[in-house]
Amino acid sequence: MAKKLYVGGLSYGTSDDALKDAFAQAGTVVSAVVIMDKMSGRSKGFGFVEMSTDGEAEKAMEMWNGKELDGRLLKVSEARPMEDRPPRRFNRDDRGGGGFGGGRRNSW
Repeated sequence: MAKKLYVGGLSYGTSDDALKDAFAQAGTVVSAVVIMDKMSGRSKGFGFVEMSTDGEAEKAMEMWNGKELDGRLLKVSEARPMEDRPPRRFNRDDRGGGGFGGGRRNSW
């Protein structure tokens, strides 16, 4: 069964292919993705690698945790399931002080 790993501390220049190639030294990589910021298009400095077996995932963690890739020390651990987050609110009637005018009405 495949196991997903969290990889932190990535260089902003590390690509999906470079991450996959590095972890392929420990076994079969099912997928490798560097997480990108939607606004800037730049790497967020972390990613996920899915190894084909639990044994290969353990080997990859031992091989890469605390080791250097592209000039940065990696932090590798088993990925945790994504937690539910409350939806963001973008209501213009909040009067929370955001936007132009600071949410304050003129009294004149």
